[in-house]
Amino acid sequence: MERTPMEQPAPPLAVIAAALRRERDRAGISLAELARRAGLAKSTLSQLEAGSGNPSIETLWALGVALGVPFSRLVEPEPTRVRVIRAGEGATRLRADRADFVATLLATGSPHARRDLYLMELEPGEAREAEAHIPGSVEHIVVGAGRIRTGPVEEPIEVGPGDYVSFPGDVPHRYEALEPSWAVLVMEHR
Repeated sequence: MERTPMEQPAPPLAVIAAALRRERDRAGISLAELARRAGLAKSTLSQLEAGSGNPSIETLWALGVALGVPFSRLVEPEPTRVRVIRAGEGATRLRADRADFVATLLATGSPHARRDLYLMELEPGEAREAEAHIPGSVEHIVVGAGRIRTGPVEEPIEVGPGDYVSFPGDVPHRYEALEPSWAVLVMEHR
């Protein structure tokens, strides 16, 4: 039986566990301190570093902000020279806690480029409310199909197929599907 895009498996927990330990060690902070900064229970963070648990997009974004690193550094394995991701086979698929929202990390930027590329799939229903990302983050979105209301919480804009929108990612923002939609998101970290 073929899986629909929303039924794809969760992100590889071993990659997330290793990245959390690596970035926490790099920052020189304890497990308890990272949990405090990210607003998580220490036991939750301990489970994630052990390779268990089921982290949501919101949990991983909070950890990235607390560590001062792009989200992608927590979910992406080391890159190869040539990489192909076939439609429906996204390498790292992450779900939102409350909204019918899936983001697939397609590519991460080099340490010098600091940009990440995602394929977003959204279904109508509850909007995905995103917390502010690391300072200087900018989001660039091109809608492939459907209609989305997105942007800073105070000033969202409606965009449709072929439309482009850019907004600060370091302020609270939202993604709301007005109909089944997909879009490409480039997250720029300045």
